[in-house]
Amino acid sequence: METIRLSTWIDAPVERCFKLATSIDLHLVSAAVTGEKVIGGVTSGLMMAGDTVQWQGRHFGREFTHTSRIDGWRPYSYFREVMVEGHFLRFEHEHHFCLMDDGTRMRDEVRFAVPCGPLGKMAAKTVLRRHMIWMLKERNAVLRRVAEGEEWRKYLEPAAETVKPFRAQERSRAAAWDRSAVLR
Repeated sequence: METIRLSTWIDAPVERCFKLATSIDLHLVSAAVTGEKVIGGVTSGLMMAGDTVQWQGRHFGREFTHTSRIDGWRPYSYFREVMVEGHFLRFEHEHHFCLMDDGTRMRDEVRFAVPCGPLGKMAAKTVLRRHMIWMLKERNAVLRRVAEGEEWRKYLEPAAETVKPFRAQERSRAAAWDRSAVLR
């Protein structure tokens, strides 16, 4: 099994960074180069504990689908995505957030295993590992840029003209977020 660990420092509050990391819409912006789109599960907004998302994107000239579920959830310090269906034998992505004196440290830990025996392991160690590190760095750069500027409001604050009355399901999802958190 391969493990990738990356840390990104962000000059923004931890709550904002955590919420942006759960944003489907921001993920789509950061993964535009691979043509990623959501084809099932939660298709927009913020992911929460138990949510499932099915992604589709083009990597290495092939179209792949990947379904993940949020199975670990501690706002605003940690969440974990695990693959429930896809081309990996195993895929887990842990997102850690730590409040620092001067911002937020965001740490990604990705563990994955691929099929195809020794040939798959060799591909994972070389080509796939580099590709995944590149994707994570791209995603984190976009998240950092958005969190440190004013663009975060686009993903976390509802526009006045699009506010609709809550349906029962939306009300329960909204209640799950700690509204006392400050997004400064």
